[in-house]
Amino acid sequence: MTDTDLNLRFSEAEIAMLGKTADALSAYMGAAVLAEVGHTEGAHWVIFARVLDEQATPEKDLVHVQMGGAGATILGEKGGLDTATQSYDCAFLWAIEITADPQERFIRLDPQGEVFDSAPELALLLPFSLQEPAVEDADMDQAFETDEDPDEDKNEDDSAPRLIH
Repeated sequence: MTDTDLNLRFSEAEIAMLGKTADALSAYMGAAVLAEVGHTEGAHWVIFARVLDEQATPEKDLVHVQMGGAGATILGEKGGLDTATQSYDCAFLWAIEITADPQERFIRLDPQGEVFDSAPELALLLPFSLQEPAVEDADMDQAFETDEDPDEDKNEDDSAPRLIH
């Protein structure tokens, strides 16, 4: 495998990011969102699509894709679905392709398959930040250290007048 071939493939960290994105989208949308990875001429791509309810009336403006089934590479928790043996009718949301251009390594496609955006890093095209904010050790120490007694009534002030019944 050449360096060019490696540049056209998602890294393990990018695959993990894509899986977490599918899981976050599932939670955000309240419906299973699948992320399926494939390749064309050695270049990886990923499709994100929302699984459609089998009983629902098909919407006219949706681009339908079949996802899952034997041989499919579905990322993340798969919305709890059995994607290894069953394929699902899905509404295409968007896709990301990898290119050999380092400035536009990742290209995001809209639901019509048109180029929507591009970026040198995958995280710049994802709808959610998957990075944990850095927390300084001093901030953590301060969060857990307090001079106050947790059982003490914080509303009680010795200088305030008290009502006596």
